[in-house]
Amino acid sequence: MTTTPSPSLNKSALASDVPQSSAAAWRETIRRGARRLTHNPLTVAGLAVVLLLVLVAIFAPWIATHTPVAQDLSDALKAPSAEHWFGTDEYGRDIFSRLVYGSRITLYIIALVTIVVGPVGLAVGTISGYFGGWVDTVFMRVTDIFISFPGLVLALAFVAALGPGLDHAIIAIALTAWPPIARLARAETLSLRKADFVAAAQLQGASPARIIVRHIVPMCLSSVIVRLTMNMAGVILTAAGLGFLGLGAQPPMPEWGAMISAGRRYMLECWWLVAMPGAAIMMVSLAFNLLGDGLRDVLDPRSE
Repeated sequence: MTTTPSPSLNKSALASDVPQSSAAAWRETIRRGARRLTHNPLTVAGLAVVLLLVLVAIFAPWIATHTPVAQDLSDALKAPSAEHWFGTDEYGRDIFSRLVYGSRITLYIIALVTIVVGPVGLAVGTISGYFGGWVDTVFMRVTDIFISFPGLVLALAFVAALGPGLDHAIIAIALTAWPPIARLARAETLSLRKADFVAAAQLQGASPARIIVRHIVPMCLSSVIVRLTMNMAGVILTAAGLGFLGLGAQPPMPEWGAMISAGRRYMLECWWLVAMPGAAIMMVSLAFNLLGDGLRDVLDPRSE
């Protein structure tokens, strides 16, 4: 006598298999992406520098050998030595300690700019690309106005209007960094809005807001993440430029651009005043570019 399996048992078995298969596929995707990310030595080097920057910022009080704002005029303009690894500035402050604490300011700028730029650019681009028509025209003309000016020049204009200061510099950088993200998200949305899964969602009665948030935004995230990572180098350089001009972080904050600005008067005799913060800016900017290239290879399906 044969017995027929209960439909309820079959359904429960299928329901239990689906999460397991999805989790296995997700783990395999992560492993494959990690292998591709670590396959390129330059990407590994960039990731290592970024992780080192994060660790230095977290453990700055334990890594720094001196107080970053402590002045000792008897030690002014000392060359690199066992006591002061990267030398001292004109006020006798330890350059190494100031660079270590300056990593916190750099990460603070990157984090806040990314938090503002990512959602704003993604929202403007997806809304513009999905609705089209006059909405697209208005949003893209505003975007074109921002893009038509060099980022540093536009940031200088905003900082001049808001006043010097680190928070004002972050606002100015964020106001100038969102248009490329919006253009990228718009281009991705234009290629997706006629897709079959979007048409199916429309036939089921889904609202435009639900379609954008649940279906289009997740498909644009990979490209936006790559672009944000590669934009971080530009954010660092713009922040350093504003600090160099005295419009960013104000003394005695150990911001790398401001350190170069303060040391340029002594750079011929005391090279370490500009060489050390300049090397830090170059290494971190290059690291984010290399990491962005690696993430593009991992997240871009067309790179398979």
